Amino acid sequence: MTTATKPAHAVQSTSKFTYKDFTWCLSLFGTAVGAGVLFLPIKAGAGGFWPLVILALIAAPMTWFAHKSLARFVLSAKNENADITDTVEEHFGKTGANLITFAYFFAIYPIVLIYGVGITNTVDSFMVNQLGMESVPRWLLSGALILAMTAGVVFGKELMLKATSAMVYPLVAILLALSVFLVPDWNTSMMQVSPDWSSLPSVVWLAIPLIVFSFNHSPVISQFSKEMRIKHGDAAVKKTDAVTAGASLMLMGFVMFFVFSVVLSLSPEQLANAKAENISVLSYLANVHASPLISYMGPVVAFAAITSSYFGHFLGAQEGLVGLIKSRSNASVSKIEKGSLAFIVITTWIVSIINPSILGMIETMGAPMIAAILFLLPVYAMKKVPAMAKYKTSPAVQLFTVICGVAAITSVIYGAF
Repeated sequence: MTTATKPAHAVQSTSKFTYKDFTWCLSLFGTAVGAGVLFLPIKAGAGGFWPLVILALIAAPMTWFAHKSLARFVLSAKNENADITDTVEEHFGKTGANLITFAYFFAIYPIVLIYGVGITNTVDSFMVNQLGMESVPRWLLSGALILAMTAGVVFGKELMLKATSAMVYPLVAILLALSVFLVPDWNTSMMQVSPDWSSLPSVVWLAIPLIVFSFNHSPVISQFSKEMRIKHGDAAVKKTDAVTAGASLMLMGFVMFFVFSVVLSLSPEQLANAKAENISVLSYLANVHASPLISYMGPVVAFAAITSSYFGHFLGAQEGLVGLIKSRSNASVSKIEKGSLAFIVITTWIVSIINPSILGMIETMGAPMIAAILFLLPVYAMKKVPAMAKYKTSPAVQLFTVICGVAAITSVIYGAF
């Protein structure tokens, strides 16, 4: 449907930033703010204060350019109800659609594994450090937690989705309050570390995958773009540009304030300890901070953030795996769903027992696939797909987006060796 056939008020509304647009900003923002943010200060602060400043400056344009390009890609489909997989199939055929489904699964599935490790370490740290208990055997603790969270998804899906949606905003409010609460503890220890200017580019380069992971809200871009096009027709691109810009600015302001507040309240040695203990920065703060508020609120917030993220990503991973198997198997959907559920639960349990580095998993498993879909796919389509002609961003934006995407992928390859 074009803007010519739209009611006058719908077309006019594209020039105004409405309350509905603001709620979409909050939805995009809430999608991005998850457990990844709790590990961002550890990695981002590890290189020192000045690389962190540079990361803060590039985070907003990096996030905005990539997400607005992905929204434009979804808008380029002929069918106004098309999601990203439908759009890929239209532009690149069934092979392309299968490739994207495969990539999406391997972008989401590792995050489920990450949250299995994260929830086990968070609860274990809380039991030992705050409650003074002995550690429960890791195989038993991880198994019980993963089964409990998965049972919530399987037997109370609608309730869990509503609960996790409701948790986002109190979670954001508490994190903001913690950021402000830590301000009196700010110190100059991070700034006193003399930067090695020759290694600064590589420090920034190696931290980009975690920025990509922590600021990613691509899972909701399809639904968002579809609604904008149904409501605004050809003028939807102005809305998607404006709303994704608003969400990126909110992420820049809120998340980076949290990162700076945490980093400035700790020393470089403490950040290194948090990484070595393989726990979120909130759990680490709870263990070293004298305040009872931080001691008990930190782990609770970390638990809520990881749990809420686990639900959504588990559903996405299971749907992706079912889709991959269905196209290659004659088994019934019921059997495929049960098999995929068992596979994800068992592998998450095994990885949680092994306890690999959470930051390492984010960088090597989560970020590369996200970067390929979010940063490289839309720009490639702008070059190759005629329907994308009117949705092209400027050459400078395309170049910056590609550089960030390639940097995220190559830094992972470099880090692996």
